[in-house]
Amino acid sequence: MSQNNLSGEIPKSLEALMHLTYLNLSFNSLQGEIPSGGNFSNFSASSFMHNKDLCGAPNLEVLSCRRKLHESRDLSFLKYILPIIASTIGLAVAVCLLKTRRKRTQTNVEPLSLHEWTRVSYYELVKATESFDESNLIGNGAYGSVFKGKLSNGVDVAVKVFNMPSECAVKSFDVECEVQRNIRHRNLVRIISSCTNLDFRGLVIEYMPNGSLEQWLYAHNNHMSLVQRLQVMIDVASALEYLHHGQSTPIFHCDLKPSNILLDENMHAHVCGFGIAKLFGEDEVMLRTATLGTIGYMAPEYGMEGVVSTGSDVYSFGILVLETFTGKKPTEEMFSGEVSLRGWVLEAAVVGNIHMCGCVWLFSYKKKESIYIYSSYDMNI
Repeated sequence: MSQNNLSGEIPKSLEALMHLTYLNLSFNSLQGEIPSGGNFSNFSASSFMHNKDLCGAPNLEVLSCRRKLHESRDLSFLKYILPIIASTIGLAVAVCLLKTRRKRTQTNVEPLSLHEWTRVSYYELVKATESFDESNLIGNGAYGSVFKGKLSNGVDVAVKVFNMPSECAVKSFDVECEVQRNIRHRNLVRIISSCTNLDFRGLVIEYMPNGSLEQWLYAHNNHMSLVQRLQVMIDVASALEYLHHGQSTPIFHCDLKPSNILLDENMHAHVCGFGIAKLFGEDEVMLRTATLGTIGYMAPEYGMEGVVSTGSDVYSFGILVLETFTGKKPTEEMFSGEVSLRGWVLEAAVVGNIHMCGCVWLFSYKKKESIYIYSSYDMNI
């Protein structure tokens, strides 16, 4: 009966169970005196550990009940004094907050429901996703699956479940938690909560009703206008700028691609998929690591040598821009050998005899992270 959030006192009637030979009530919220009759005299401290309000014999490694009685008397005295102290402090804090609020310039505040860290149990996630039913499956990745769910408070969420017991999946979960716990930006997907136990790792993230950029680029029933594609790229660039320069410790994503770009109800983009992200040290400008990115989107130095930097993300962003406006994946069969999406667009710009839908963007990722734009609307380039 360990780890079951049990509360209250241990019933003395258990002393009458003469055939009770083993008992484990550890890691609960039990209180009061541990029974001493019957077979309870044979139980060790391990049966009752991590129940801070239990008292009993010294060999059980809990407080003596006499000391507990003194503590309760002290608490009964404090219950009259503490409210007075708390009221005084609360009044002072309220006055300070009112003064601060008057001085503060008005800013846009987003709903608390997505900013608050919410405790979510495994059983609530099972209920929210209907036992992780396939009808709620909205995506699969290298390290897990994503399900749509509705929490008990009515909020729609996406639940990212990591494949267990894969060591890579566990590392990916740890990386996402480490990266996302200190970042917040309007174009990054927010983590609402996490849930872990011995057999489960899951992240509860805000739900994006319009799915991923990949779905919009290649699904037959979806269509994005030129303006929408442009806005999505602006949103992604804004997220990258924040990751690279918006905090003391830069972060690079390492796996920027259409499936990691999610769209909200207003078709604004939010970057997700930080499972292989890297954090810079204070004096680092690049790192050498194992190659884990997606083929077609990795910078050459990352794919061949495992060298990553913020410039690697900018390269991936450039490929993403080309794919978004040409509708061509960098891994299509036409791009084999020495022919690549980037080279194909560059040749089209030079030769000038290929028609493009919308516009073509050329980029340079090594010149101060600048993106150079050349556009053409349904005409020879």
